Amino acid sequence: MKRMMMLVLLLGLVAFGAGAAWAATVEPPADCVHCGMNRTTFSHSRMLIEYADGTSVGTCSINCVAIDLAANPDKKVKAVKVADYNTKKLIDATTATWVMGGSKKGVMTMEPKWAFADKADAEKFIKEFGGTVITYDVALKAAAKSPKQGKKKPATMPHGHGEMHH
Repeated sequence: MKRMMMLVLLLGLVAFGAGAAWAATVEPPADCVHCGMNRTTFSHSRMLIEYADGTSVGTCSINCVAIDLAANPDKKVKAVKVADYNTKKLIDATTATWVMGGSKKGVMTMEPKWAFADKADAEKFIKEFGGTVITYDVALKAAAKSPKQGKKKPATMPHGHGEMHH
């Protein structure tokens, strides 16, 4: 009887874990179109550009958004969304409260940039990690000037193979 209860408990935990993993996925694409980083892993910094022509581009961070916008200067932007750092829900990047700098390591940049739906959450983050409140425009300009921290691996190369990391 004890084994049966343990089995039921174990199966329940496995089922819950699978459900939790499913709930943690984000909108397509799964990987950043520019650097290949997994957008679920970086769900707290991911962004989505919606162009007026109906196309959309999913990235891991504002740094990869800057790359896409620079590569498509003639495309009209309909909306830019960013994940709220705390809830990971997409919000309007232009009205979000952004924090730049601080001790929390950034994504694809040496100068971290985080977005918050609520200014109080941004201020709480600054108390813990440092940084400065900025606007989306300031964050985007800083991202555009930032040296790019990664390049997408060639599609023919299996992930992690054939590269030396020093």
